[in-house]
Amino acid sequence: MTKQYTVAVVGATGAVGEQLLRMLEERDFPIKQLKLLSSARSAGTKLAFRGEEVTVEEATPDSFKGVEIALFSAGGDVSKALIPHAVEHGAVCIDNTNAFRMDPETPLVVPEVNADQIANHKGVIANPNCSTIQMVAALKPLQDRYGIKKIIVSTYQAVSGAGARAVEETLRQTREVLNGNEVNPEILPVGSLPVKHQIAFNAIPQIDKFQENGFTLEEMKMIRETKKIMGDDSIEVTATCVRIPVLYGHSESVYVELKSEYDLEEARSLLASAPGVVLQDDPSQQLYPLATTAAGRPEVFVGRVRRDLNEPKALNMWIVSDNLLKGAAWNAVQIAEIVAGRNNG
Repeated sequence: MTKQYTVAVVGATGAVGEQLLRMLEERDFPIKQLKLLSSARSAGTKLAFRGEEVTVEEATPDSFKGVEIALFSAGGDVSKALIPHAVEHGAVCIDNTNAFRMDPETPLVVPEVNADQIANHKGVIANPNCSTIQMVAALKPLQDRYGIKKIIVSTYQAVSGAGARAVEETLRQTREVLNGNEVNPEILPVGSLPVKHQIAFNAIPQIDKFQENGFTLEEMKMIRETKKIMGDDSIEVTATCVRIPVLYGHSESVYVELKSEYDLEEARSLLASAPGVVLQDDPSQQLYPLATTAAGRPEVFVGRVRRDLNEPKALNMWIVSDNLLKGAAWNAVQIAEIVAGRNNG
């Protein structure tokens, strides 16, 4: 008989929380009891799960009594405050924030890349940044076959990565521009910073706050997390992260320099057979990954695979995935399935 689990979802009313519930339901995750937790502001909200209404409760340190698996997606401060209590109560916590990702004691996991690290957890498993997840899932087969020396990535990230209010702002600004009205940005690029920029019909080369080295925190997340997930600090990684007026689905232009010579058709074959990856790469038919195709789907899509013109050991590719699914909720549920001893194929 399959073991049933008491599961908590923290941040259940948010954009990722909504997708977590969807994936738990679609995967028929073995849930005995589901606890939906959020801020006091959202407590009392009723959400549908498996045909029934579940009332959202305020998340407190005592909310985790009896909880065996807790999925966190309510912001880093909430994770830092509550995860220690959840672990104390015996829960395995899968955290979708930046709070524990670079903690050396915490596995940072993309199941297609380093599922073996899950067994090393001490109560917390970190879900990587959305833009990192899709890139490393696509690059893993190339790393295994050839080794990777250098990665240069530019991202074109959907506004849903900044939350539901950013989606609403993008739609509102689009209407304002089309109607010839004044645009008053309120959310992007960073809600907590004073300067705001129009996102409609624009590209903003800032995601998260700038660091002392001139890179944004989002860019530094990609750099640090890639090395940790792929288990190789020697990989040279640089990133430029850009917000564009797309609602769902992050796109990435990736240059990867391998450690050895490669056969292009073999590289394409490796990508096509990689778990969780869909190769869409037929220039003659204008077939390549699109955010509109990836939205709502859990896979990572790869295309525009081509040999670099200057470096014979390098290739270029285009990687697209739904940032709320593989970039967040689906990756977390995959980890939860492994924790629960299920085949997550």
